[in-house]
Amino acid sequence: MNDALVPAVFTPQGPLTMHRAAAALEEGRRLAKAGPLVVDLTAVTLADSAALALILDWLRAAREAGQHIVLRGLPPGLASLAALYDIDGLLPLEPAA
Repeated sequence: MNDALVPAVFTPQGPLTMHRAAAALEEGRRLAKAGPLVVDLTAVTLADSAALALILDWLRAAREAGQHIVLRGLPPGLASLAALYDIDGLLPLEPAA
């Protein structure tokens, strides 16, 4: 099996809000540029518009590096916020199992 095709999994934990976004920004960027990435949001306990900004930044970093990202476990509140901002169609969600 070619390890280059196996996506890394990035699992931010706890609040993903404007007060904590900076801590996740660089790690997410680094992983997004390195290869295929699954961002597992199931351990996020609270999210605001800063979380959407992070996700969009990571998507941009991945695209610029020729990589791709899939989002797993998008919290309902974050999905609702994305729909409110009309950017939900930009979020690459993992297909339901």
